[in-house]
Amino acid sequence: MIIFCEECGTQHDVSDDCLAGKNGRLTCEGCHETLTVPGSASSIAGPSQKPIRLLIVDDSRLIRAAVRRLFETDGQVQVVGEAANGREALDLLPSLKPDVITLDINMPVMDGLSTLKHIMIKHPTPTVMFSALTREGATETFDALRFGAIDFMLKPSQSKGDDVAEQERLILQKVKIAAGVEMGAIRLLRTGHRKSQVQPSDAIDTEGIVVLGASEGGYGALLKIIPQLPSDLPLTYMVILYAAPAHVAAFADYLNVNSAIAVQRAHHEAPLQAGTCYLASGSEYVSLCARDGRMAMQVNPSPFPERRGAINMLMLSASELLQSQTIGVVLSGKGNDGAEGAAEIRRVGGTVIMQEPGTCLFQEMVQAALRAGNADHVCSDLEIASAIKTAFGYQTN
Repeated sequence: MIIFCEECGTQHDVSDDCLAGKNGRLTCEGCHETLTVPGSASSIAGPSQKPIRLLIVDDSRLIRAAVRRLFETDGQVQVVGEAANGREALDLLPSLKPDVITLDINMPVMDGLSTLKHIMIKHPTPTVMFSALTREGATETFDALRFGAIDFMLKPSQSKGDDVAEQERLILQKVKIAAGVEMGAIRLLRTGHRKSQVQPSDAIDTEGIVVLGASEGGYGALLKIIPQLPSDLPLTYMVILYAAPAHVAAFADYLNVNSAIAVQRAHHEAPLQAGTCYLASGSEYVSLCARDGRMAMQVNPSPFPERRGAINMLMLSASELLQSQTIGVVLSGKGNDGAEGAAEIRRVGGTVIMQEPGTCLFQEMVQAALRAGNADHVCSDLEIASAIKTAFGYQTN
C-alpha cells in the first residue's frame, strides 16, 4: 500500500509487516507527523469512536455464537442482535439500526438474497455476505453484489489445511471496512438486458474507448456501472480487473447476461467492436493497435506479475491511439495503478472519471489518481454510467 503525507507530501510504501503492533499508525519520515493508514483498524474504529453495531443473520446457532465470540474479543464491534432467518432480521432492523449486517444465503423462511433485496429497499445498510456459497467467481456472489452487498466472504473452514486464524482476521477486517462505506453507495440495482442476443454489428465504428480499472472492491463497482450502459453508444469499453483469469471469465459471462451491452473476455488480436465491453485480468497486459483501418487489442501475460501496472498500460495505450476520444475510469482498489494512465488521458484531452472515495471499499487507487492529477468527474459508482454518457454527449430520448 502507498500513502502520502498530507502535510509534506512524502510517499510511504506501507506493508502489513510495517503496521504490525502499530495500531494502523506510523510516523512520517519527512515531517514526523503521525499518519493513519486508510483501511486499517484504527482508521475505521478507535477508542474515541462508538463501536460498530453488528447484526448477525444465520440459521446456524453455532455459527452465530462463533461470530459473536470473534467480535466480542475485538472490542471495536458490538453485536447488537442475531436472527435465524431473513424475516427475523427484517423485523429487528428498525429497532436495532445496525451499522453492518453479516448475512447467510441458505436459510429457512426467507433466504439471504431475498432478504438482501428487502434490506436495500426498506433499510439500506452495509451488508457483508457470509456464506458457504459466496466464494469469488460464484454466481451467488455476483447476485449478492448486484443486489447491494458491500462485500462477501466464505465461512471459516479447516478443510484442506485452511488457516482459520487468517480467515477470522479477514472477517474482522471486512466488517470494519464495510462500516465505513457511505450509505449513498448502497442500492438494489435493476440490470439492463439486451432486447435480443444479436451481437453488435461489425459495421458500427468505434468512436471512443472507455478504460475502467479496478482491483479490490471492483466487482461491486462494475456491477453498478456496466449493466447501466446503453447499447446505442458507439463506444468500446475495456476493463482491467485484478482477479484471477478464471474469475474474470465467470464475471464477464455474468455481466453479459445482465447488461444491455455485450460483455466478453479480452482475447489477443481480437478486433474492437462498438457496444461491447472486454474484460481482462490484472495479470495480463492489454494494449491497442490499428490494423487495416480498425482497432484491435493485444493481450499478453504481464512481464511483472508481482507488480501492478496493467491499468496504466491500457490507459496509456488508449490515450496514445485515440487521445481526446479516450475516457478513463478509476475505481475501488488497493495500490496506485491507474494514476499515471489517468493523468496522461487528461493531458491529451480525454476525460477522467473517478469513483468518489467514500463509496469505494478500498480508496487507495482513487486517492493516488486524484493526487496525480485532476478529474473531470468524481462521483459514486452508481453515477459513473451517467458520467460516461455525459462525457460522450449522449442524449436520452
